[in-house]
Amino acid sequence: MQKPHKIKNSKAVSYNRWGYYFLIPFVLVYVIFQLIPLCSTIYNSFFENYRSGLTQIGPNFVGFDNYIKLFQDGDIWRYLGNTMIMWVMCFIPQILLSLVLGAWFINARLKIKAIGFFKTVIYLPNLIMASAFSMLFFTLFSDGGPINSILVNLGIFSEPYSFLDHVWSTRILIASMNLLMWFGNTTILLMAGMMGIDASLFESAEVDGATQTQTFFKITLPLLKPILVYVMITSLIGGIQMFDVPQVLTDGTGNPMESTTTLIMYLNKHLYSKNFGMGGALSVFLFVITAILSLIVFKVSNNKEEN
Repeated sequence: MQKPHKIKNSKAVSYNRWGYYFLIPFVLVYVIFQLIPLCSTIYNSFFENYRSGLTQIGPNFVGFDNYIKLFQDGDIWRYLGNTMIMWVMCFIPQILLSLVLGAWFINARLKIKAIGFFKTVIYLPNLIMASAFSMLFFTLFSDGGPINSILVNLGIFSEPYSFLDHVWSTRILIASMNLLMWFGNTTILLMAGMMGIDASLFESAEVDGATQTQTFFKITLPLLKPILVYVMITSLIGGIQMFDVPQVLTDGTGNPMESTTTLIMYLNKHLYSKNFGMGGALSVFLFVITAILSLIVFKVSNNKEEN
């Protein structure tokens, strides 16, 4: 009686072995391109290692001096503020627009035709390179660009407006580009969450005489909370890593008055100047923020499952 049992166990072990074989490529890629660079970055953050003219300084072990300089300088807080301001300017309209579009697309009463086409169209900007998007906006909103020509011809402005020479207009352009690139992805995620809600809940609410607005705020939004938290945290992580759009649009200067310089642009300046010690310290700072946000997502997900 025990022999078939042993044979079954041995087969299970042999099948499980294939799972480990398929994991080997992922583990190798992770170790080579993630773990080793991470450990190297942390190691370099404790060294003075930069180039002054043609002279190479270091590497000399300095302990936590790079971290002390990083926080004493004060620039990191200003650039963090720039990053968060532009992220908020992008995220709030993005989540509102995505919620409205998601609710429209899944509403059978509206009988929207060619929904698949519209889903594809709103997702297409996500496939365009950020650098191409930035160059497009740079051309459209330049002093001699078509936007200024239209505004002057309509009599709204008497002369071309320098969008890229004013703090808030530049920030609005950056936030608008990120909004256009990512709202389609957010809409698809929220739609997936909405379609996962039990339809009987909506039917019961309709029988009880609830309006569509009441149904949305009393049923849809509360049940979408896990997806909304996930979208918010991943968007925040992406916002902290904002680089390509402001880098290309402002030609790496972060102008006007460095009001659009982000943390990653600040990191890029250290790496461009070969200051690997300070660059490593800033990278570790960004890694800690990302780890904390990932932990928040993990905790929120666990709490939802337990409840």
